[in-house]
Amino acid sequence: MKDRILVTGASGFLGSAVLRKTIERGFAARALVRPNSPRANLNGLDCEIAVGDVRDRPAMSAALRDVRYLVHVAADYRLWARDPDEIIRNNRDGTRLVMEAAHEAGVERIVYTSSVAALKPRRDGSDADERDRADTQTAIGAYKKSKVAAERVVEEMIGQGLRSVIVSPSTPIGPRDIRPTPTGRIIVEAAKGRMPAYVETGLNLVHADDVADGHMLALTKGRIGENYILGGHNVMLKEMLTEIARLAGRKPPRISLPRAPLYPLAHIAEMAARVTRKEPMLTVDALKMAQHRMFFSSAKAKQELGYSTRPWRLAIADAVNWFKVSGYLQ
Repeated sequence: MKDRILVTGASGFLGSAVLRKTIERGFAARALVRPNSPRANLNGLDCEIAVGDVRDRPAMSAALRDVRYLVHVAADYRLWARDPDEIIRNNRDGTRLVMEAAHEAGVERIVYTSSVAALKPRRDGSDADERDRADTQTAIGAYKKSKVAAERVVEEMIGQGLRSVIVSPSTPIGPRDIRPTPTGRIIVEAAKGRMPAYVETGLNLVHADDVADGHMLALTKGRIGENYILGGHNVMLKEMLTEIARLAGRKPPRISLPRAPLYPLAHIAEMAARVTRKEPMLTVDALKMAQHRMFFSSAKAKQELGYSTRPWRLAIADAVNWFKVSGYLQ
């Protein structure tokens, strides 16, 4: 009889990648999906569907019935919201409810998907690691604050006997980014030729399927209570946009913009978003985050789990190709 595993957020970008890996590895996969979530990423997959929300205790208890393992990927991944506290409530309180329900259900082992958003980039631009912990006071923006708060909830419950490993993906890119994510939106806009300029910043890019592999390694090899960064390669934003332009047959960006003059535009974009209810492309928090090179090291995951990643340009190529085939670039 196959071991049953529940994946939350399974219809989303990273969650669907994790779900596919659980099926490949022979688990009896159960996907937790919200009632109104699009299910295109689940088409053709051999998995059981559990309909529910991570904030719904009865639904979580039902989804966890007869489950041996849990991978909690679901998160409110927005860098802006009309009510920023909503992001914090969703990620902090939702995570607490999921972990309490899993503990009560006797789940044997849990992988909790945190984020490098819960870590603090180093001022000198060198690679941060799992020891560079942020706090809710200094974290920039509601999303980062929410991931710090949620991670602390899991750590507290591990101290009370919860059998969980924590993983922290950096910036996943690749296929099936249906929403798309904030990074996916940058790829789409750049591929359409709508980003002729850039700010000087850097980020750590990783293929979503490699992150999903990292989740499976954490499930089987990770030490309870430990945190593992699942990153890829440190890349300057200009270099990333240039590669996207090359793949899309566009001219690469040539204008480096200072951040200071962009703040008024970000405020205007956010005011407009309150009316249109669409997430703005430029936000004040994003500009603040761009002050730092968000570079990270996955050395611990490589050494302890055997984690590995493909070149970042292949990840970009997979993302651009998927967006093109799926009609996002028309």
